[in-house]
Amino acid sequence: MILAVVLIGLLAGVLGAILGLGGGVVVVPALQYVLPLFGDNISITQAVAISQIGVLAVGVAGTAGYLQKGLIRARTGYLLSPYTIIGGAAGSYLGLILPARAVATVFAALLLYSAYNLLRGLKRIEQEREPSKLVPPAMGFAGIMSGLLGIGGGTVQVPVMNLLAGIPIREAIATSTFIMGLTAVANALIYSAGGFLDFHLAAAVAAGILIGARAGTGLATRISAQNLKLAFSLLLIFTAGQMLWKYWA
Repeated sequence: MILAVVLIGLLAGVLGAILGLGGGVVVVPALQYVLPLFGDNISITQAVAISQIGVLAVGVAGTAGYLQKGLIRARTGYLLSPYTIIGGAAGSYLGLILPARAVATVFAALLLYSAYNLLRGLKRIEQEREPSKLVPPAMGFAGIMSGLLGIGGGTVQVPVMNLLAGIPIREAIATSTFIMGLTAVANALIYSAGGFLDFHLAAAVAAGILIGARAGTGLATRISAQNLKLAFSLLLIFTAGQMLWKYWA
C-alpha cells in the first residue's frame, strides 16, 4: 500500500511541476480509489489533509528547480501569497465542517474546469502589461480552493497571473509553484489540528512528489505538453465522473 501511495505521489509530482498544479487533482481522487483496494477506506477530508503535505512537497521541490532556472518572480510571489494564505485558512476550515458530498461535488467541478483549461489551452501572454485589480481577490479564491480541496491552487493561480497580471506562462507556472508551498503550510496545520492528517501516508505521498516534481521541472522546459495535456484532461473527466457517481448515485 505504501509503495502504491509513493507511486501516486510520483505521478502527482511530475504532472504538478509540468502543469503548475499542486498535485491534489491526482492525489485526492487516487487515494480515494486506491486505498480501498488494500482495505483502507479513507474519507475525502483525510485525503485532502494528506494532499496538503503533497502540495507542500511540490512547492519545495518545484521551487528549487525553478529558482535554478530563474523563472520565479519572488517579489510577485511574496506580494500575492498573503491572499492565498488567508484564503487557504478559510478553505481549510470549510473543509473540516462541510459534508463530504459537498466537498466531492466542488472537487469534481474543479476537475472538469481544469480539464477544460487544459483542452482549450491557456492564452499565452508574453508581453508585460499592468496587472488587473481583480488579481488579489482572484488569488484569495485560489487559496480557498487550495484549503478546501487539497490542491495547490495552480488551476486558478496560473490563469490569473498569466491572463490578469500579464506574466508569461512559464513564469506564471513557476511563481504559482512557489506560492502554493507557502499556502500549504497553514492548510496542513489546520487539518492536523483537526485530527485528519495521517502522517505515514502523507510522508509516502511527499516522498514520491519530491522525486517527481524535480523531474517535472526539468521536463517542463524541454517537452511539448500537448499530448500530456490531452491524456491528463481525459483522466480528469473520468475521475470527476467517478467521484460524482460515488457520492450521488
